[in-house]
Amino acid sequence: MTAGRAMSGWALALTLFGSFVSSISFLAQPGKSYADNWNPFVFCFALPIAAIVGAFGFVPFYRKKGDVSAYSHLEARFGPWARTYCTLCFILLQLTRTGVVAYLLAMALIPAFGWDAASQPSGMLLVIVAIGVVMTVFPLFGGTDAAVWTGVMQSVVLALGMILSLVTVFWKMPNGVGEVFAVASRFDKFSLGSFEASFVGPTVLVVFLYALVENLKNFGVNQTYVQLYATAKSDRDARACVWMGALLYIPLAAMTYLVGTALFAFYTAQPDVLPGGMKADQVFPYFIHTQLPAGIKGLVLAAVAAAATDSSFNCIATLVHGDIYKRYFRPRASERESMWVLRLSTIACGIGAVGVAIGMLQVRQALDAWWTLAGIMAGGMLGLFLLGRVSRSAGPGPAIVGVVTGTLAILWMTVSAPSFAVMLETFMPGFEMPRWLVPWRFPWHEFMIPVIGTGLVIASGWVTALFWRHARTHGALFPS
Repeated sequence: MTAGRAMSGWALALTLFGSFVSSISFLAQPGKSYADNWNPFVFCFALPIAAIVGAFGFVPFYRKKGDVSAYSHLEARFGPWARTYCTLCFILLQLTRTGVVAYLLAMALIPAFGWDAASQPSGMLLVIVAIGVVMTVFPLFGGTDAAVWTGVMQSVVLALGMILSLVTVFWKMPNGVGEVFAVASRFDKFSLGSFEASFVGPTVLVVFLYALVENLKNFGVNQTYVQLYATAKSDRDARACVWMGALLYIPLAAMTYLVGTALFAFYTAQPDVLPGGMKADQVFPYFIHTQLPAGIKGLVLAAVAAAATDSSFNCIATLVHGDIYKRYFRPRASERESMWVLRLSTIACGIGAVGVAIGMLQVRQALDAWWTLAGIMAGGMLGLFLLGRVSRSAGPGPAIVGVVTGTLAILWMTVSAPSFAVMLETFMPGFEMPRWLVPWRFPWHEFMIPVIGTGLVIASGWVTALFWRHARTHGALFPS
């Protein structure tokens, strides 16, 4: 589970960088900039801030605790429910993420077999299942040690594949590289979005706030990252993991969006080359299979397929074993029994991720779906952790009030958001939001849901703690 606590900072940084990239970045980000603009790149603006907090706040905290689980300390602070709550949130979040990864990988790989995702759904299902098997085999036999070193190789191949893809698009432009920037400027493809102080749409402010919460959540309460901190051979290596991983991601993210923009210019200049009705997430895989020369095509497909090793199943299995099985069922489980729990949990994760990937077949754009689902499922994880850090007087009672308040608010904002109605309509054609719910709809963009939810957990828990302490001091309302 901790790879002997002997990993170097550079190896962990490349693993963290590869986790940041995966196929969500490699395929979904070009699809997003192809369809829209560079608005999601604002996500990277919050990375340096989150990295500072992570390196000097979260890393020393977890290294001092010495636990493999990111949530064991919450039990001592707020009780067993807090530990279990965050564990379940993380498991749901990572299963969803891995399902999105599997779906995007299948979108990229299915043309290699001569199949079409739309007209041959059985072929798509077969590829998704095969990817699920690969995702399960790596952590099943190699554990965290394999996850780290395959993550290192994955990062190198991913970066090289993206560089070669970008060079090839530029090289194949009918009128040279300048045409990419001319077409992109004409259609305002380099726009970061609106700079208005508005929360209604995906403005720069909205995406930045969302990114800040998500990045803090990654560095602070994501078991995948915390487990990397535990594998580092020293505190310095653990901090280097955060710094180097975050800073490596920013230029590569810019490259992924530039590939999407270049593809838009490429197919705008040659509209007859691209089949009609193709989803934005399919454009880059189509380019890979129809435009890249042999050799480079194989390397890029290898880069895409390398994301199958970044499953996070070993982290989920670690939590199932330590935070659920040993905590509630078999505290004195033997080594042999523990290994079986870890293995069976890993296999169950593979099955769950395949199910999520199949559900993603109905989604229009993977990056939007992932960001929305990630914001919802994160719930009050970050808020609960920060509440424990900013308020010394907040005990189990105020923490429960904070989480319940934040969770109920998240549920209301999610169900009443227009995007939720669109998602339901995808699975239930003809669905319409009830008229009585229209006046109560969440008025802002869904990226604000995790921001408001996190803030409500902290604020309501902190206020309740103050009120609780005041009432106890004056002998009123609450028993000691």
